[in-house]
Amino acid sequence: LYYFLHQLFVDYRNILTDCAQLLIYFDLLKIDGHLTSMALLNIKSLFKSYSLFFHSHIFAYPALLLTMTAGPIHVSFPSGLSLAQVQRKNPLVVRGGRYRPPDCEARHRTAIIIPHRHREHHLKFLLYYLHPFLQRQQVTYGIYVIHQAGNYTFNRAKLMNVGFREAMKEEDWDCLFFHDVDLIPEDDRNTYTCDANPKHAAIAMDKFGYKLPYKMYFGGVSALSPEHYLKMNGFPNNYWGWGGEDDDIGIRVSLAGMYITRPSLKVGRYKMIKHKLDEGNGVNPKRFNMLARTRQTWKLDGMNTAEYEVLSKVYLPLYTNITVNIGTEEGLKALPKPPPSIAKASPNSAPKQPAKPPADTPIKLKEVHIEKKSAS
Repeated sequence: LYYFLHQLFVDYRNILTDCAQLLIYFDLLKIDGHLTSMALLNIKSLFKSYSLFFHSHIFAYPALLLTMTAGPIHVSFPSGLSLAQVQRKNPLVVRGGRYRPPDCEARHRTAIIIPHRHREHHLKFLLYYLHPFLQRQQVTYGIYVIHQAGNYTFNRAKLMNVGFREAMKEEDWDCLFFHDVDLIPEDDRNTYTCDANPKHAAIAMDKFGYKLPYKMYFGGVSALSPEHYLKMNGFPNNYWGWGGEDDDIGIRVSLAGMYITRPSLKVGRYKMIKHKLDEGNGVNPKRFNMLARTRQTWKLDGMNTAEYEVLSKVYLPLYTNITVNIGTEEGLKALPKPPPSIAKASPNSAPKQPAKPPADTPIKLKEVHIEKKSAS
């Protein structure tokens, strides 16, 4: 039964074909004996029942299968995977990457925030696994990809600040998961809901031998409620390049009077998509000096000083893409304009229509939106 359910989850048509083929094989068997014949008839009847059940119930109610899978997940990266295929396998996901359980009122509302730049290949695999993973947990969720515009050094933590603010404008989420694009969860029991204290979900990554690298590690995938986020003043905005920001965030948790919760090593397992260090995201040489000053800076640098410009917000079939200008170490500046040959539209091209928010999200958007807040 597990085999059939698993295969049906991948592609229900394959199961129906297999059942029909098995019936043909049974018809070809010529075995004497009343008991054997009766046993074969019972097996044939069983497969017919499965076929009718799959077709009339599972096909009509795909959410039923989603609640039948729990425990470890085998993660692989199929070649030739496209976003169109991911979309077809998630018919209940609506524009903007939103999902609500069709047969119940979800107890939890979770927003997934993914800092991003030039990682489309990784994003494709993350969406392939994350959508069904979240649906099996029967949570209401939305996925936000926060794309850093321009070529200046990457700033993961500042993008997460942007993601929190923009997601909370759209819905009153009770939990926000800040998720690296290259980490795939490997166990359904790793619930994407918030705890009473900030949660570090990615406790056991394959690149660390499925062990926690050090006690205060808070990187990869973490979860905060809005109350947690405000209490710790969000995330630092001044970590440009790779490294340091996740440790700063872990220190903020402690300084705000909270502690880090974690799932077990068996449950909080993640597989990392192998890649080289990204261009424009070199190691931050200032990170250790900055970490030494976190106790003095955490109230002065964070969500209360996040400064950015929303360049576009597009509601795609599998996620909401928010492209932002987050400036440089010198502050927020306008991005250089592209060359005229690139910026100028083709005379035969039709003007693009601006994206509209989902029907159940009545908000007004501007083409360019600037958020500025001074330090308190």
